[in-house]
Amino acid sequence: MSHPNREILRLALPNILSNVSVPLISSFDTALMGGLGGTHIAAVGLGSMAFNFVYWNFGFLRMGTTGLTAQAFGRQDGQGQVQTLLRGALLALAIGLVLVLLQTPLVRFTEWLLNIRTDQLALVEDYFFIRILAAPAALLQMVLLGWFFGRQNAVWPLLLTLVVNAANLVLSYYLVAYLGWGIAGVAWGTVAAQYLGLLLGLSLLVYGRYRSAQWPLSWRSVQSVLRGQEADTAVSLLAFFRINRDIFIRTVCLTLSFAFFYNRANALDVGTSTVAANVILLQLVNWLSYGVDGFAFAAESLVGKYAGAGKRDQLQRVIRLLFAWGMGLAVVYALVYWIGDRYLLALFAPEGSAADTLAVALHYLPVLVLFCLLATPCYLFDGIFVGLTAARAMRQTMLYAFAGYLLSYYLLGQHYGNWGLWGSLLFFMVLRAGMQWIWWRRGLVG
Repeated sequence: MSHPNREILRLALPNILSNVSVPLISSFDTALMGGLGGTHIAAVGLGSMAFNFVYWNFGFLRMGTTGLTAQAFGRQDGQGQVQTLLRGALLALAIGLVLVLLQTPLVRFTEWLLNIRTDQLALVEDYFFIRILAAPAALLQMVLLGWFFGRQNAVWPLLLTLVVNAANLVLSYYLVAYLGWGIAGVAWGTVAAQYLGLLLGLSLLVYGRYRSAQWPLSWRSVQSVLRGQEADTAVSLLAFFRINRDIFIRTVCLTLSFAFFYNRANALDVGTSTVAANVILLQLVNWLSYGVDGFAFAAESLVGKYAGAGKRDQLQRVIRLLFAWGMGLAVVYALVYWIGDRYLLALFAPEGSAADTLAVALHYLPVLVLFCLLATPCYLFDGIFVGLTAARAMRQTMLYAFAGYLLSYYLLGQHYGNWGLWGSLLFFMVLRAGMQWIWWRRGLVG
């Protein structure tokens, strides 16, 4: 095995293990609600989406932190790494507190955006108003994860993610199955687990100070950054906000694409079973995206390191290998979904209590298999662009692809019901990858 492959797998395997534990939580929540029927399945899916519409949009906190930290790491710039961590943490804390304060208008906006039905409103709001309390902890963890990834450390993020999600699973199960709290139990389990994760992440930062003589984070370095003693403070601060602005715009468009999917699905003249089936299939799309993101996160770290060090030959080689590994994993996902068939879907929609939902999910399973093969390239390109801090290219390709998505639905997709909706979403993913490839080939991502 060549050295680049070892580097890729050293970062990707822990990332895959930690990433797949993230959709495990939402899938587990969906399964917990499955015993209560299709209405609860739909409600927990929509509740998660209502919250994630707010939460995912700040994914730039992790991505921007990873890219900037990785490039500073490649340059052996300890002060630059500390700058990125502190700026990201302060921004995350401010955003988290604002989200908690604005929770009522936020939930009203997302209810309108997702076109949530009247019979789902009470359950969705119960979930949202509890889970939003975890926003400061969740956003700060994004920054910590990004910083660890940027420093080529995938083990600590794995530890952090596994602890958070294991706690989430245990607490949610106890609150729902034993105390009978229903959808509120799922939300409170998430809140408690997120604050536990924040404590662990901060502990790892302190531990790093005593673990390594090369650890860049110290009280002196923190004071230097806070006082603005670096010569390039204004320039680096401007770059920090520019990159995060562009990634934010990109992420808003991505979140809107799924919000639009839910909105149009709820507007279709179909029963709750179809809405619940879409929730289940999107859970499996999440399993795909989080798994492949293991290689995308490896791309963020390695591409950033080689770009920062100016090693172009190694950069090109590692990108080719990342695509080979990522597409190989996509094929594995496609085979698992195809072979798993009814047995896999029945984990979310039991044949007894949600037989109608299971039948609809089976009907649309082929599009999920196609998703595995056709959507994976855009996930991998995202990791490459983050490592290069090519935030403007991420923004522009997403804007064009999102426009194409809406156009494809209103010109064609809306005439074919739920099939047309899924087809438009898949076209969006393919168009994203196509635009990213064009930008890459034309050298517009440097």
